[in-house]
Amino acid sequence: MTGPDAMLNIQSVLASAVPQVPEGPVADYEIVRRTIEFLIAHWRQQPSLERIAGHVGMPPLALQKLFTRWCGLSPKAFIQAQTIDHARALLAADVSVLDASYEVGLSGPGRLHDLFVTHEAMSPGAYKARGEGVTIKWGFHASPFGYALLMATDRGLAGLAFADPGQEQTALDDMKSRFPCALYECDEQATAPYASRIFDPQRWRPDTPLRLVLIGSDFEVRVWETLLAIPLGKATTYSAIAERVANPKAARAVGAAVGKNPISFVVPCHRVLGKSGDLTGYHWGLTRKRAILGWEAGFSGRDG
Repeated sequence: MTGPDAMLNIQSVLASAVPQVPEGPVADYEIVRRTIEFLIAHWRQQPSLERIAGHVGMPPLALQKLFTRWCGLSPKAFIQAQTIDHARALLAADVSVLDASYEVGLSGPGRLHDLFVTHEAMSPGAYKARGEGVTIKWGFHASPFGYALLMATDRGLAGLAFADPGQEQTALDDMKSRFPCALYECDEQATAPYASRIFDPQRWRPDTPLRLVLIGSDFEVRVWETLLAIPLGKATTYSAIAERVANPKAARAVGAAVGKNPISFVVPCHRVLGKSGDLTGYHWGLTRKRAILGWEAGFSGRDG
């Protein structure tokens, strides 16, 4: 089916797959997202809690409680934690950790990595055919970072993207464009278990590993495998990854591969910083990158 009828059908499928009114963790993320944006824009002024709360339309104590519960840090502490100085501190403490993780095959005590992920790469033939013959099921779900678009094959999770309300179609088109020859099916029942598994730290268990299917070139897969070795609460640089997968001059190619990472959050491209410690770009927005780092900082602090 082509033409206007086809477009209406696509829109109706998308509408049925996406919650129409943000609620629960999506509503929380919207408030936190707006708070973070305000803090990043006005941190030099050291705004009071009352001013911050007035900007997002919440009582000060309610915002303080929500923000602290969400990421383990108060709004004031979050400003400090997400400055470039903090990013540089993470970086200074991490490069040796990344090296050590390769030496022992682990990224933390007794862990393959913090999400207990096992993975495999799609066959070179399927990759070169741009997904032809592969069925990918997709669905939108609430997450701590807005709507999450999850995509899965019969072998495991193949994609995870984020979308702000009203941008779901854009996110779906972006992910589909990576493998235009695949067959796509909207199937929330198939993707819901992945959403509940990924965003619930209590389910990060070694006896129930999350299976990923990495769909990319040999070089891209090697870069993504390196990202999987970056522990929770740590960071590394493009140049450090380049030294692992190719040579120190490959930082630009590494940056391109990191930017094409199809499985956000799980394959933690948000933990890669610029050489000077700058947060640099993020396919799903720098505000979301700061939010994820803040959430991880809060969780790793509670986790000990």
